[in-house]
Amino acid sequence: MKILEVQNLFKEFDGIKAVEGLSLEVKENSILSIVGPNGSGKTTLFNLITGFSRVDKGKIIFEGKNLTFLSPDKIARLGIGRTFQNIRLFPQISVLDNIMLALKYEKGENFFHSLFQTKRMKREEMGNLKKAEEILKFVGLLEKKEELAENLSHGQRKLLELARVLASNPKLLLLDEPFAGVFPETRKRIVDLFRTLKDQGKTIIFIEHNINLVWDVAERIVVLNYGKKIAEGTPEEIKENEEVQKIYLGKKK
Repeated sequence: MKILEVQNLFKEFDGIKAVEGLSLEVKENSILSIVGPNGSGKTTLFNLITGFSRVDKGKIIFEGKNLTFLSPDKIARLGIGRTFQNIRLFPQISVLDNIMLALKYEKGENFFHSLFQTKRMKREEMGNLKKAEEILKFVGLLEKKEELAENLSHGQRKLLELARVLASNPKLLLLDEPFAGVFPETRKRIVDLFRTLKDQGKTIIFIEHNINLVWDVAERIVVLNYGKKIAEGTPEEIKENEEVQKIYLGKKK
């Protein structure tokens, strides 16, 4: 079953075609990687899907719903979570509070419950605290919960950013270079998290430059170049694709 469809997508910036006629489908409960040289349109595609850039032409369909002109907050509420190339955390508050801020507060957002600190609101606060600690345990950061986010290592910040995305319980995760700059031990942990999330029914699309990681993790791969899709298939099919070898991998058969 398809969870996401991108139909004939176009996006131009100052006369430069960042995405040109791009179409793809993503199956539910799968792991897809988007690869390509710098400037090939990978992050622009993520921005279009999540509403951070406006589509010039084409459609984006998520679970049968047209996302094309929705705002980022509405898209997030439908069940799409994402990370960014540049890590976006609240550096001067604790790791735990970073997660608490990402969780939903049904009662706490109500003026009456917020003003009078009702029992229902307090129960929700305790429930969210438990959820936050479970998420931190899942990504391996529970022992760091009282640390300021700014004191974490780069790899730990990557894990915390993933944890913040998971706090919204998305069905589809868009992860922009989740492995960039992390040590092998953290890289392995993230790979294991991907596989566990897939086992839990999540769908993952990730951007990555380390092609060996892509071979290892992705079930399908989409290759972009100058905003166009030049290849799509399994890792085995992409490895043998002559155009990919020539344009992306920089070699010929």
